[in-house]
Amino acid sequence: MNQSLILIIVTGALINNVVLNQFLGICSFLGVSKQMKASASLGGAVIFVMTIASAVASLMYDYILKPLNIEYMRTILFILVIAALVQIVEMFLKKKSPAVYQALGIYLPLITTNCAVLGVALNNVQDGYNFIQCVASGFGTAVGYTIAIVLLASIRSRINEKDIPAPLRGAPIVMIAAALMSIAFMGFGGLSF
Repeated sequence: MNQSLILIIVTGALINNVVLNQFLGICSFLGVSKQMKASASLGGAVIFVMTIASAVASLMYDYILKPLNIEYMRTILFILVIAALVQIVEMFLKKKSPAVYQALGIYLPLITTNCAVLGVALNNVQDGYNFIQCVASGFGTAVGYTIAIVLLASIRSRINEKDIPAPLRGAPIVMIAAALMSIAFMGFGGLSF
């Protein structure tokens, strides 16, 4: 793996974290992060869907949309690709791990409309990435999403053990924790390779 691919992965995971820097995918980030197992499972599903969606979207853009001069259809086509991949993940989890499937609840099918998954596919095209770079970007971004949601789940489990003042209980303290995480991730912006 050359240095530019490592840079794309690290940038997607840490420097331009899709949740904490670009603020995409907030719904599932806040909704699923109540339980560690569900957060890790959703992170794994997002890694699979985002990486494969980035690869397939790149191929479809380069070999279908561009040659036919219908690039304006990319958003619709990318959503269809993402929806198909989410269905595959949903069927797999329902059959192989019903407990995880139940824990994820509505958030698993919502990966289809998760703006983070669509955003990375659109950003890859906008940035002019080739196929390998698209896969690296999708993987790095998904790993960043997983890091963020697992960290928040860990923080929330600790918060639940503490005596929080009444006005801050629930959503307010979670938003404060997410904001502090975002500030901490801004520190990665100074990384240089």
